[in-house]
Amino acid sequence: MTSSRSRIAASIAGAAALALIATGCSSSGEAAGGGDENITLSITTFGTMGVDANYEKYMEENPNITIEATNLEGGGAARDDAYAKIAAGTGLSDIVAIEEGWLGTIAEVSDSFVDLRDYGIEDAKDTWLEWKYDQGTDAEGRVIGAGLDIGPQGLCYRGDLFEAAGLPSERAEVAAYFGGEDATWDRFFEVGKEYVDASGKAFYHSPRFFWNSFVNQQEEGYYKKDGETLNIEGNDVLKAQFEKIVEAEQSGLGAGLPGWDVGPEAKEDKFAVYMCPSWMLGIVQGYYDEGTTDSGWDFADVLPGGAANWGGAFLGVSESSEHKEEAAKLALWLAAPEQQAASFELAGPFPSTVEGQELVADTTSAFFNEAPVGEIFAARSEGVIAQVKGPEDSNIQDNVFGPVFDRVSQGEITSGDEAWDEALVLLDQLVG
Repeated sequence: MTSSRSRIAASIAGAAALALIATGCSSSGEAAGGGDENITLSITTFGTMGVDANYEKYMEENPNITIEATNLEGGGAARDDAYAKIAAGTGLSDIVAIEEGWLGTIAEVSDSFVDLRDYGIEDAKDTWLEWKYDQGTDAEGRVIGAGLDIGPQGLCYRGDLFEAAGLPSERAEVAAYFGGEDATWDRFFEVGKEYVDASGKAFYHSPRFFWNSFVNQQEEGYYKKDGETLNIEGNDVLKAQFEKIVEAEQSGLGAGLPGWDVGPEAKEDKFAVYMCPSWMLGIVQGYYDEGTTDSGWDFADVLPGGAANWGGAFLGVSESSEHKEEAAKLALWLAAPEQQAASFELAGPFPSTVEGQELVADTTSAFFNEAPVGEIFAARSEGVIAQVKGPEDSNIQDNVFGPVFDRVSQGEITSGDEAWDEALVLLDQLVG
């Protein structure tokens, strides 16, 4: 596995994201062992996963266990943190949350994580959606990740701003206005133009999100089905959509904002739509004060281009953990249906277990105008097929197309061909 670890280190350098570090929050130093011995288990998560909704309950039921939690800002930060610690050979938490987009790279150094088959995961195999369970399995059949959530997508939108612009605002009417089951990206841009012309405001905050949604809708994304061969250069379908986005930016549909941390702008009504995989609900809600129910945001059962899965996480147990058995027990408990349902209730990540989905079927969201989010996400997950993600998938999204779209949004690049060529240069620098 030495070459794979070298490539992880190179990925960090290519992303210019993080200096290599050898410190971290590994297990606290108590002697290993089971029974009633006091044990501290460390866990690193990211974003608004909602896993923390379950920590107190577990510690109450297991009074000898203390959970020491670290939550990083987002999937990119968690990726760089994990890559650095694996390359250094030290520092991983007992339990590590792994995002779908960089699971391919982690699978290449899967000996950094225990095989959860040794800790009973196969007894609950049928609990998960089959494709989700398979995603957490490496090429040798080792199960290195217990599935948490999946990311079916709908449309978050500002109903009050739509109404002020003369557009439909009731969620069923909004879904129909975008085309319902036949919604297309061309129609999305048409509605965006209507909104901008009527309101004088931007339609969306950044093109990063719906570019990623489009990529995830393709049978093959940044990689071919083999998970190794790049699928970008010469891909006319991706390039055509890329150029449409550049054109939309030139038409003033975008607000010129970064992809993340746009809470102040959201509250200042500077854009009206979000592409929302399930976990995004927690991010949007997090922009506002706790208990807010009058933000204007709503959630519709529609996505231009059809069904797509964006993201989803897994829990892996570090091979370096001093308490593998207890860590695996906790990881599998956190990934069980009841705990997935609790995470969804808190932050929105949609369960990857069939029973978990049934438990949240009647869930509504006060923040999103009492939208039946459980019902909508169940509908949006129909037809979703997990796309094969290659080892640099999330790096390509974050550090190739992301920066180019930012430059387009800021008016630094105005030509679709020029922007595409710039993306290919960055791609070559990252993985060439």
